[in-house]
Amino acid sequence: MAGHSHHDGSGTATLAGTHIALVGSPNCGKTTLFNALTGLRAKTGNYPGVTVAKYEGRARIGDQDVVIEDLPGTYSLDPISLDEQVVTDTLDPQGEGTTPDALLVLLDATTLRRSLTLFSQVVLAGLPVCVVITFADELSARGGRLDVAALHRALGVPVVVVTAGDKDGIAALKERARDWQHWERPALAPPVDPAEHAAWVESVLTAAAYVPALADPRTSRIDNVLLHPVTGGAVFLAVMFAFFQVIFTLAAPLQGYVERLFAYLGGQAAEHIANPWLAGFVSDAVFGGVGGVVVFLPQIALLFLMISLLEGVGYMSRAAVIMDKLMSRFGLEGRAFVSLLSSVACAIPGIMATRTLPSARDRLATMMAAPLMTCSARLPVFVLLISMLVPSSARFGPFGAQGSILFGLYLLGALSSLLAAAAFKRFGRGHGRALPFYMEMPPYRLPSVRGVLLAVWDACRSFLRKVTHIILATTILLFLLLNLPARGAAEMRAAGVDPGDHGAAAAYVLDNSFAADIGRAVGPVFEPLGFDWRINIGVVSSLAAREVFVATMGQVAAAADPENPRAALEAMTVTDGGRAGEPLWSAPTIAALLVFFVYALQCISTIGVLRRETGGWKWPLIGFGYLFALAWTMAFLARTIVAALTG
Repeated sequence: MAGHSHHDGSGTATLAGTHIALVGSPNCGKTTLFNALTGLRAKTGNYPGVTVAKYEGRARIGDQDVVIEDLPGTYSLDPISLDEQVVTDTLDPQGEGTTPDALLVLLDATTLRRSLTLFSQVVLAGLPVCVVITFADELSARGGRLDVAALHRALGVPVVVVTAGDKDGIAALKERARDWQHWERPALAPPVDPAEHAAWVESVLTAAAYVPALADPRTSRIDNVLLHPVTGGAVFLAVMFAFFQVIFTLAAPLQGYVERLFAYLGGQAAEHIANPWLAGFVSDAVFGGVGGVVVFLPQIALLFLMISLLEGVGYMSRAAVIMDKLMSRFGLEGRAFVSLLSSVACAIPGIMATRTLPSARDRLATMMAAPLMTCSARLPVFVLLISMLVPSSARFGPFGAQGSILFGLYLLGALSSLLAAAAFKRFGRGHGRALPFYMEMPPYRLPSVRGVLLAVWDACRSFLRKVTHIILATTILLFLLLNLPARGAAEMRAAGVDPGDHGAAAAYVLDNSFAADIGRAVGPVFEPLGFDWRINIGVVSSLAAREVFVATMGQVAAAADPENPRAALEAMTVTDGGRAGEPLWSAPTIAALLVFFVYALQCISTIGVLRRETGGWKWPLIGFGYLFALAWTMAFLARTIVAALTG
C-alpha cells in the first residue's frame, strides 16, 4: 500500500496515504465503526466547494497507516440534498474531488433489504468493495437470520461481521483491509436499471437465507408513548426541563473547584511575579480572563454528554418527528428542526445543516432563525448571570430556580427562532421542491460508551481551542485596553488616590482606561438597559465570541481582587451618572443582559458562515441588524418589567 497524497478539487491537500471510505445509510453504525478504527486520530474539514463536514482519521492496518473517511449517511446515490450529493460526487471517478481507493459499505442486518439497494448502486462505481454487516446481534435477538457465507457468495465481495464493542470483528476487518487491492469483485454486477434492483435484491436475500427481524416490541411500546400527539410533547418538554436542571445541579460543584483553582493561581501570580505588568497580565488576563471561561467547562461537557446520550439511545429522531407537527405551523418541516437542533451546540453547524433542505426559501428562513437557538457559547454567560441573580438554594416548588430559569431562556430562544423563521418564510424570496419529511427511527439501543466519550471530548476540545485562540487573543487586547494609558503614582496622588492601596489604584486605572472610554462612548445606546461602561465593553468584546463577555468580567474582577474575583464582581457598583453608587448587578440589569444575549448575534464566526452560505453580505447584515434591534427591545422590556416587579 504505497502512500500518496490526495487533493480535493480546490487543490487543498487532504491526509496523505491510502484512502478507504465508509459508505452507508444513516444510523447504520458508521460513526461507531469510524471511531473504533481511528480512535482519537480524527481530522474534521469540509468537502471541496461545500460546507458539509468531512471526517478523516488514520487507522493502523498491518504496518501502515490508512486514512479512513466517514462519508455522510445516504439512502441512495440519487441525491435529494447536498450531503447526499457529496457521496455521489465522491464515488464518481470522473468528478473533480478525491476518489477513495476502496470502500467499506455498511449494511444494517435489521434493514438488509433497503441497504442492499444502496450497495447495488455503490458497487457500480467500480471501486474495490468490502461489505461490513452491522447489528447482526440485534437481528438474531429479534428472531431474524442471515447466512453470511451465502451472502458473500451472492454478492461476490468480501463480507465481514462487526458488532459494537467486538474487538475480534474489528481485528478481522483490519486484516481484510490489508489486502484491499485484491478484494474479490462481483462476477456479475447488479443491474444498472433501477427498475430491476428490487428483483436483484430479492434474489440475494433468498440466496442468503435471510429472515427479517421481527418488530422490536420494546421499541413499539415506548414509541406508543413518545410519538403520541399529547404524551410525546409532554415527555419532550419534561426531558428538556430535566436537561437544564442537571446542568446546574451536577456541574456547579465541579465549577466551584475549577473556579477556586484559577483564583488561587491568579493570586499566586500576582504575589510572586516581580514585574507588575507581567504579574497583571498573568493574573488578570490569563487566570482572570481565560480562566473565567474555562471554569464553565463542566457545563459544556455535561451539555454535550446529555445530547450525545439522547442521540445514541435513539431519542433525537423521535424528537424531530414530534417537532415536525409544530414546525409545520410555522411553515417549516422536520428537516428544519434538525438544523435548529444542531444550533443548540453551535449556530455554525446548524446553518451548514440547512443544505439538507430542498427549498431555498426554507433554507434562508432557517439560517436567519438558527442564531436564536441558544448555543453552548451562551451557556457560560447564562450560568454566570443566573448564579448572580438567584441563589443556588432558591426553588420553584420542587425544582431548582436556577435550572428553571435556564430552561426558560432556552425555551424563549427556541420559540423566538420559530417565529423568526415563520416571518422570513412568509416575506422572504426563493423557491424549491417540497418533499415529504421522513426520518428513520432506529430501535432504542444502549449508546456506545466510546462514541459518547469521543463526542464529549470533541466538544470540550473545540471549546478549549476557542479559549486558547479567539478568547485568548481578545483577552490580551482587552488587558491592554483595561490597563492603558499607564498611570503613574504621581498622577494617582494628584487625583487623590493612594498608589499603595491596590484596590483603589486598580479602580482608578480601570475608570481611566481606553476600555472605559470605549464603554462610555457606546453608553447612550445601552444606558436605557441599565448597563455601565464595564458591561458595555463586555458586550462589545463579545462580538468576537459570546464567551468573551465572561472573560471581560473576569478580568475586571481579577484586577480589583485577584484572590476573590467572584466577590469583587458581585460587589461592584455603578460609577457614572445618576445611578452612581447603586449595585451594578441589580435584578433588572441582569434580566436585561440575559434577554439581550438570548437575541443578539454576538458571534463573528456565525456572521462569516452566513456570508459564505448566502453568497454575500446582504443577509448577514440583515441578520445582525434585526437581531440587535430585537435584543435591545426585548432587553428594555425585560428590565422594565423586572424593575416594576421588584419595586
